[in-house]
Amino acid sequence: MRILAPVAFDRVRLAYLRDHPAERAHPGNSNRDGVENLWRAEQSLGCWHAVLLSRAEVLGVVLPWHTGEGGGYELVPRSGLTVAQTAAKLRARPTAIAAANPVCTAKLAFLADSPLTPVYLSTRAVPHCDYASVRPHGALVHVDGLHRMLAWELAGRLPEHERVEAFIAGDLGSLPRSPDEGGLRACSMTR
Repeated sequence: MRILAPVAFDRVRLAYLRDHPAERAHPGNSNRDGVENLWRAEQSLGCWHAVLLSRAEVLGVVLPWHTGEGGGYELVPRSGLTVAQTAAKLRARPTAIAAANPVCTAKLAFLADSPLTPVYLSTRAVPHCDYASVRPHGALVHVDGLHRMLAWELAGRLPEHERVEAFIAGDLGSLPRSPDEGGLRACSMTR
């Protein structure tokens, strides 16, 4: 992870709304839910950083409970799974999952060649029923971008090196540090 800078929540929110308007017409648009989740992260964690992530770091992000947009197949159990584990499930049963979860499958297809826009993460689970049983154990946790991260991995588009932009809520000092990592880690922004 390359830490770029601490950022104010207003900048995070504006970046999200620029890339994910609530009125955008596509199957299963959940951008309003994304805005609500950003507010949850702001209220419970309060400190944001702009960072760049590698493919390995994105694959390690813990996803919350996900039933495939109301589909018949539980893609992510209540305890959570990483992006890598969820992508492996999608690869192992593509036909069955597509039949059971058509809205989720349509979102993945729609986003497969979408621009690599920032993803929104946190250093611990946000207060919401979909995250209630998620125990990240020092990993980054999804706030918004579940379908984008999965679609990019399934399409082979995640870069090996640190190039996926992310905004992370919480104290980065609580995360494990890689030996070659430098930069600011503690929350330095005042609320």
